[in-house]
Amino acid sequence: MQLNGLHHVTSISRQIGQNASFYTQLLGLRLVKKSVNQDDTSAYHLFYADKVGSPGTDMTFFDWSHIPQEARGTDSIVLTAFRVASADALAYWVERFDTYNVQHSGIEQFGDLNVLRFEDPEGQRLMLVDDGGAPFHGEAWDGAGIPVEHALRGFYAAMLSVPSIEQTTLVLTHILNMTEARTVTYPTGQQVHVFAMDGGGPGNELWVMVEPNAPIARSGAGGTHHIAFRVANEAAQADWNSHIQRIGLPTSGHIDRYYFKSIYFRISGGILFEIATDGPGFAVDEDMETLGERLVLPPFLEPQRALIEARIKPIVMPALEG
Repeated sequence: MQLNGLHHVTSISRQIGQNASFYTQLLGLRLVKKSVNQDDTSAYHLFYADKVGSPGTDMTFFDWSHIPQEARGTDSIVLTAFRVASADALAYWVERFDTYNVQHSGIEQFGDLNVLRFEDPEGQRLMLVDDGGAPFHGEAWDGAGIPVEHALRGFYAAMLSVPSIEQTTLVLTHILNMTEARTVTYPTGQQVHVFAMDGGGPGNELWVMVEPNAPIARSGAGGTHHIAFRVANEAAQADWNSHIQRIGLPTSGHIDRYYFKSIYFRISGGILFEIATDGPGFAVDEDMETLGERLVLPPFLEPQRALIEARIKPIVMPALEG
């Protein structure tokens, strides 16, 4: 069995209007779904992705305005890395970040990759990676004013921080069938273990930084809630569910998220993983041309629409300032 790379990354915001402005207006992603957290319908769940909502391009956010700021540390998911197509694209983003006062690292070397580290307004740690023009099976969003040749092209990788590598390696290689490909030095000096899915490369890597002396992180705004990995369909997902349970990790069992099917499991107290199906996708209840323009609810929540709409506030996006 093989995971087919990253499916989505879900993080936490307490300023959802500012969040939507940053990811759609500044980063140029498309808001492909405006819904609610299915386990907490008082909160929005926003999905930002490429033009068609392709698996592997989807950064999502829970809207929890009451939550405190994340306390950074280890035993956590600490970075999401997006792909761009060239060195010229990285240079474009340096100029754009300078224009709009986004703090960034400048272009750096990470192993054999050229990268650009930055943060969103709530401290979400992000990176752009020059993928050298590698094949991209999605479709860049052309509706945000970003030149298509410089647009974000989905994920390159996500990164964990762990206090020690041994248990994490065991889970990633013996349970999730990843391959430990190499160890590289991060721009800030730490060693990072690169784990590959389905051959590795753009969209198919998980990076693990070992920080034995860091405090344990506390989840909050600006932090990442979970990482989801791709499988083609429910049959493959069922095989993974049985495999993980047979080895001894408890799972959530099959959960229907309507836009995809999910199982969840923890590899530690602070790191939650999901395995999600590629389909049916975000166009199951909206036309492709109007994705994300209205509040949509899965069928099982539709009878509660009036109550849900009464509890959530309209999203007001501030204009970009630069």
